[in-house]
Amino acid sequence: MTLTLRVACALLLLCGTIWPAAPAPAQEARFAPLLQPFVDSHSLAGAVTLVASKEKVLALDAVGFADVAAGRPLATDSMFWIASMSKPITGAAVMVLVDEGHVSVDDPVEKYLPEFRGQMVAVYQDDATKLLKKPRHPITVRNVLAHTSGLPFASSVEQPTLDGLPLQAATISYALTPLLFEPDTKYLYSNAGINTAGRIVEVVSGMPFERFVEERLFQPLGMTDTTFWPDERQLARLAKSYRPKPGAEAPELEAFEIKQLRSPLSDRATRHPMPAGGYFSTASDVGRFCRMLLNGGELDGRRVLSEGGVRQLTSRQTPEGIKEGYGLGFSTNGTSFGHGGAHATNMTIDPSTGLATVWMVQHAGYPGDGGKAQGEFQKAAQAAFGRRPE
Repeated sequence: MTLTLRVACALLLLCGTIWPAAPAPAQEARFAPLLQPFVDSHSLAGAVTLVASKEKVLALDAVGFADVAAGRPLATDSMFWIASMSKPITGAAVMVLVDEGHVSVDDPVEKYLPEFRGQMVAVYQDDATKLLKKPRHPITVRNVLAHTSGLPFASSVEQPTLDGLPLQAATISYALTPLLFEPDTKYLYSNAGINTAGRIVEVVSGMPFERFVEERLFQPLGMTDTTFWPDERQLARLAKSYRPKPGAEAPELEAFEIKQLRSPLSDRATRHPMPAGGYFSTASDVGRFCRMLLNGGELDGRRVLSEGGVRQLTSRQTPEGIKEGYGLGFSTNGTSFGHGGAHATNMTIDPSTGLATVWMVQHAGYPGDGGKAQGEFQKAAQAAFGRRPE
């Protein structure tokens, strides 16, 4: 090596711009080698992947970094903010109450939350004027879970973060907000709707949302690492979030903080449950939730949902004429169902092939060809383990 090259390498090390050496893939890793080139090209910080059938986990891999600058590798038990992957959990919590006869998805929300009585729909609005009318029917439980209620994404008081209000206060702010359209006529992705469903769980069950979900879903399913408030040991396993570095000529990543949530993440005093997008979890925990769905509501001999409840959750609930296919907290295309999260996490359950895949990353966009990585993983998983559709 020439003297000039040695000096250049030393300067790069001092500036911290050299990409750390890639960690060795997990022993007997199946998909880590497939994803390693995306890490090597700086298009993907890292990923934890899981493939499962009804019976068991078929593959669990970790590749790349939880913290690129520190060279801290991802592990199979790394924690991730799963964001909107929380929505199917909320849908499942509501369906527990539906199964028990305490709630019907056709009930008006105002039956459980009186503050929604008299809610109006906006028919015209500009800077000076807002015209309102009574909707043809009040919003229903089905509407808030399927994003067809007319509620906005969030209310104006949910700023600058989405977890700053207790659930009761948040839903009051939604009730005071005019609907943006007649229920059942359009689809509009709405955190407000899912949070309203979470508040119904509180009122009907008589316990805080997080406690109900812990007792009725997480404990029976063995989901020990899914929480709104990661503790110190879980925070030590939390993957950093990354996005493309602006102006970089070649693929390059920069770390950034989760802006939608308050810090510190472990603070239960100022951070409140957000059923629409507040959970943190691991690939293994999400995998157990997916396996329960593949098994029609049961896992390891413990039933948490009826088979009919799972079908209702995961089948299309959006009316004909609306192009978006959405169930009750789940995206669905008629064959597979699941959900993604704001930082690119994803779970997909496909009963026709008998597989569930879990993709755990923390990315707000990818540089280079990083956006192809998830598709390559899912294609390889189906090739390796999937059965032909019946």
